[in-house]
Amino acid sequence: MTETTKTVITIDDLAKIDLRIGTVSDAERVDGSEKLLKLQVSLGEETRQILAGIGKRYTPEELVNKQILVVINLAPRMMMGLESQGMLLASDDEEGPVLIIPHSPVRSGATLH
Repeated sequence: MTETTKTVITIDDLAKIDLRIGTVSDAERVDGSEKLLKLQVSLGEETRQILAGIGKRYTPEELVNKQILVVINLAPRMMMGLESQGMLLASDDEEGPVLIIPHSPVRSGATLH
């Protein structure tokens, strides 16, 4: 195990995570925060509100219609008085978070294996 590995998990632990493709249908800045964005994410048959700290790297306008990877079975969390109903996946580089996106278009709500 390397220094950067947090915890070793089993395949059963990984199977608990429900990863889906979502399409951002709307995005806006959260008042009072310079990095928090409120996204409406279509997952096929439902839409979820997801709050993400990506506002220093991305504008709301450039996120609309973008496909993202979403953890949908994460417990809801309140942030700045708003409920986040999932978590998008991103990596970090020296300029901040970088969204993990599909290489080509995928059906919204598609499950990742």
